[in-house]
Amino acid sequence: MTSLELEKFRQLLLHIREDLLSTSEVRDETSGTVHLDQQSVGRLSRMDALQSQALAKAGKVRAERQLRLIEAAIMRIDNDEYGECLECAEPINPKRLEVDPTCLYCIDCAQ
Repeated sequence: MTSLELEKFRQLLLHIREDLLSTSEVRDETSGTVHLDQQSVGRLSRMDALQSQALAKAGKVRAERQLRLIEAAIMRIDNDEYGECLECAEPINPKRLEVDPTCLYCIDCAQ
């Protein structure tokens, strides 16, 4: 992979990371503890709030996982290992990396 291609993927990864970090504050707020007054809020409202909290927590976990994958991909770029399949060490198709720049395996090994 050329240095120009590597820089393109680095910028893509940095952009995705920035997007995830910019929305992390909202995720943290919505995944916090649900405080509802039992007297003034109905059962369905409490259930809705708890469901929203659960969804926000799951989103937070997914975002944290994605951030770890992005950091690992940037580290692979720095170590000249980016774009190589971890299983067979063959190059990963750049089109596949455009779809998922954190991809670790070629299409054959991913199956």
